[in-house]
Amino acid sequence: MKPRIAIDAMGGDEGVRVMLGGAAEARHRHERFTFLLVGDEKQIKAGLDNHPNLRAASEILHTDEVVRGEDKPSQALRKSKNSSMGLAIQAVKSGEVGAAVSAGNTGALMAMAKLALRTMPGIDRPALAALLPTLEDTDLVMLDLGANTDCDARNLVQFAVMGAVYSQIIFGFEKPRTRLLNIGTEDSKGTDALRDAAAALRTATHLPMDFQGFTEADKISRGDIDVLVTDGFSGNIALKSLEGTARFVTDLLKRSFQSSLRSKIGFLISRPATDLLRHHLDPNNHNGAVFLGLNGVVVKSHGSASIKGVANAVEVAARLVEDNITQRIGDVLKDFDTSAIASNGASTNGSGESPK
Repeated sequence: MKPRIAIDAMGGDEGVRVMLGGAAEARHRHERFTFLLVGDEKQIKAGLDNHPNLRAASEILHTDEVVRGEDKPSQALRKSKNSSMGLAIQAVKSGEVGAAVSAGNTGALMAMAKLALRTMPGIDRPALAALLPTLEDTDLVMLDLGANTDCDARNLVQFAVMGAVYSQIIFGFEKPRTRLLNIGTEDSKGTDALRDAAAALRTATHLPMDFQGFTEADKISRGDIDVLVTDGFSGNIALKSLEGTARFVTDLLKRSFQSSLRSKIGFLISRPATDLLRHHLDPNNHNGAVFLGLNGVVVKSHGSASIKGVANAVEVAARLVEDNITQRIGDVLKDFDTSAIASNGASTNGSGESPK
């Protein structure tokens, strides 16, 4: 199946230029990709002049209505029928495309996607999953990153299943090493929800994962975990802390190497190593957060993503379409009924405050 992907061309910090550039780069990497470009037709046509390969593989759906970065989810929902973001999601719902990619307002995208696509059978709530760098050659799948601030045991178990299937598709792991984020590794540590979720995952059979219990936040990036599961409140804080630490390290190195002539000479000598570090920490190389658990594929790109970053997000969307992630998650849940796991009625924040 050739993936056809809807691009919210108006989303992100730079809108059409970067979104079209990213789609064109993805098309250059994979000629089987085709696109529905949603947004202002005049701007899109002008942008396509620089990307003839993309023009030949694209259709334009015009709208001049855009979800702004400052719009609240409730405001964005009122624009869902006519905005570029809303129309891209509607194209997924209708089956016109296999996936939608947007770099727009995260809370608005979450609200629109959940309203239009609904959660799939066996899933109580969707979760936002992203790829994080580790010390090893493969990234870590982490979820939830802000869609649900308070989760019960059943939510966490469902997140674990979705994250494991996602890791299988992206990295090809047969049974991804999966852990729950906690304040300690002992079985007695953490909330009731964490302990109940761990107990359910330990006793379950035929799950697509190697469940290894709990892990602490200081071990997230070691590379010995493939899937890390947490509630959206803790996940968002952990993610922002990791991003802030990465910026701190790169900025500190930059200042240190500029502090004296000797330091500048040292920088020239160590340039290959610092370039490798910068590449490893560059969020564009790990771009593309996914709303898992919906009846359709929706991928969130960083609002500040580069052309390369958007292309990577498009690739993530295409992989999930080609490997039919919705069906694969559903197949697992058919054999593993989570309805018996205690639910405390925890609530979602609805803000979707997650990677910008």
